[in-house]
Amino acid sequence: MEIRFGTDGWRGLIAQDFTFANLERVVLAIAHHLGKTKENPKVLIGYDTRFLAREFASRAAGVLNRKGIKVYLGSCPHPTPAVAAGILNLKTDGAIMLTASHNPPQYSGIKFIPRDAAPALPEVTEDIEKELERLQGEEIYTMGKEEAIQQGLFADWNGKKNYLERLRKTIDCNLLEKTPSRVIINPLFGAGQGYLEEFLGELGWKVEVRESGLDPYFGGSMPDPSENRLKELAGEVKKSSAKLGLALDGDGDRFGIIDEEGFYLTPNQFLFLAAFYLLKGRKMRGNLGRTVATTHLLDRIAKEKGLEIIETPVGFKYIGDLLKQRKILLGGEESGGLSIASHLPEKDGILACLLACEMISFYGNSLGEILNQAYNRFGFLASRRYDLAFERNSKESVLKGLKNLAPSQLDGEEVVQRNTIDGVKLILAGGDWALLRPSGTEPLVRLYVESEEEERIQRLAGEIRGILGI
Repeated sequence: MEIRFGTDGWRGLIAQDFTFANLERVVLAIAHHLGKTKENPKVLIGYDTRFLAREFASRAAGVLNRKGIKVYLGSCPHPTPAVAAGILNLKTDGAIMLTASHNPPQYSGIKFIPRDAAPALPEVTEDIEKELERLQGEEIYTMGKEEAIQQGLFADWNGKKNYLERLRKTIDCNLLEKTPSRVIINPLFGAGQGYLEEFLGELGWKVEVRESGLDPYFGGSMPDPSENRLKELAGEVKKSSAKLGLALDGDGDRFGIIDEEGFYLTPNQFLFLAAFYLLKGRKMRGNLGRTVATTHLLDRIAKEKGLEIIETPVGFKYIGDLLKQRKILLGGEESGGLSIASHLPEKDGILACLLACEMISFYGNSLGEILNQAYNRFGFLASRRYDLAFERNSKESVLKGLKNLAPSQLDGEEVVQRNTIDGVKLILAGGDWALLRPSGTEPLVRLYVESEEEERIQRLAGEIRGILGI
């Protein structure tokens, strides 16, 4: 079968697509990719809490060991940001992370993180794909763990302590220790369990935990900290004296945050608040980065502060590239990715949750109240995403219509800019905008709309659907 790396690695159905044989093919391609730049590379291997994750990781280690590559294998599940931190701590030439992130439990996945601890850029994944094609049909051999240990090619690794120490240098622990609150944490049975609990518990915060422990079915749902998935958590927070509900996705790189009134903050809203807090509360300074699909509220903050907003294609790899070059203070994406320059160039849901704790400690208000203060200063914007499905046999006509989409007006307002950095983004004279991006794997177009009026979002979406005929 053809294996292609998507926005954040390759994912497939366990036993159907994601098999031991296909995993070995990908790992062998990564080994050859590394061999082009380093004679004796070292690789860290992490994995999440999915079915067979440990076994897949062990098989990956065997393939690398047979190629003479030293492996540090996680002794337990680790969240992706801890694996990224491990690369820097161990000074490895990269890491393999076995995860399907927030996808349903029947999926598994693999992604390669280069030595700079940022998500792999297209030139890296494209080279791995070329190696996959070149090595098609080649016999693959593995080395057993005992032999690898004897040859000095294998070591167990637990990066939790190192990662938490890195967080302590980023988060204002003195502030949190002076203002302990009660929070409810839900790691959704993912690899991030135990991290927020330990960090906040040591600072005297009262912590309650939900959906913890090893459950490869993730409680019968997706490990996705979306508003719908966190309705139960929101209800619990509202009924209790907890100040926050904090959730993570399957590999801990995405966040879900509930304020004390049970209000779910969208990733766009939280990115807005995080920038507001870092620039105004912490008095930090630096440009802001966002993907083309992410809120323009960040643009408003940057403009007031005399800072630059840097827009990238969709995918945190582009934000990570800006972070590692120190071009931005904060970068994020509307799907729940966030990190800051003093931390890691990889998205980190645990960091985001701790920043939420910092905010309520600093301001002494709920996140909802802080958000309203920020809206009063910078204005309100509402955002929504639609997945527009179409028949597979009409794909060619839909994509042609999308390519040629260039209306002079939308909802009676002039279109003043047509941005094609990723898909087609139409920006209106008043600042409202709509973005359309075709899915690379499914017969659908993703439509993102942002406006100062919630009712207008539906009108803009309806007009665009009419133009495209979907």
